[in-house]
Amino acid sequence: MAIVIGIDVGGSTTKIIGLEGDKMLSPMCITAADPVSSLFGAFGRYVHDNDISLTDVEQVMITGVGSKSLHTSIYGLPTRQVDEFLADGLGATFNSGHKQVIVVSMGTGTTLVRVDGDDITHLGGLSMGGGTLQGLSTLMLQTSDIGQVVEMASKGNAANIHLTIGDICDTSLEGLPLHATAALFGKIRQGHASECDIARGLITMVLETIGSCAVMSQTGGGFKHFVLIGNLTRLPECRIVFPMMEDLYGVHFHIPDHAEYCTALGAALAYR
Repeated sequence: MAIVIGIDVGGSTTKIIGLEGDKMLSPMCITAADPVSSLFGAFGRYVHDNDISLTDVEQVMITGVGSKSLHTSIYGLPTRQVDEFLADGLGATFNSGHKQVIVVSMGTGTTLVRVDGDDITHLGGLSMGGGTLQGLSTLMLQTSDIGQVVEMASKGNAANIHLTIGDICDTSLEGLPLHATAALFGKIRQGHASECDIARGLITMVLETIGSCAVMSQTGGGFKHFVLIGNLTRLPECRIVFPMMEDLYGVHFHIPDHAEYCTALGAALAYR
């Protein structure tokens, strides 16, 4: 069997996925102190756990910010680097089935990629993402453990944090229902919000900001479908925040299967 391995090397994690024809093999994520250790550790563990022989691997395709540190082949195998934005677009469209979309890659920060058939274009990005959530959690909640923040958020209420239209008006405004956010963290007062409320507020702030910026990037552009990929898609609040934003903006947000591995998948697809 001929297998193409796609690897997305981030600053702290490396994601890897195999592609055999159109069949995706089990994805894997590895954390290591530096990108090169993470990359080689991920590859070694991946082929071992999936019982893949090196002779079965036709090509290794690597992408991501950490891939720039690599100046050699992976275990002597044919190895090539892939533009990260191209990988985002290929992976997102393959997994979602949509061919005319804005890909919203939510990692440490956020990047926006427009896919119109075979045309894949990097639109830009914003400095809001998992890094923001981790940094503010460290300052406000004294923890950088996102798992702990998610657990706290499950017991919190964002209504104690964010000011809504309903807090300042008796009736909805044109295009703005009462539950729409008027000011992120605009309602918080000392002693009136728990740490769990703050955790919920931080997560929803990051997601709402990313979603709004993505939609506004397409004002007048005609794109109504947005595919969300990256680690932040694993946050439970995505299933609450983005459906509400769909109603608010009249668009569609999609979170495909294995959304956090879409860039690695796209790297493998780029071999074609």
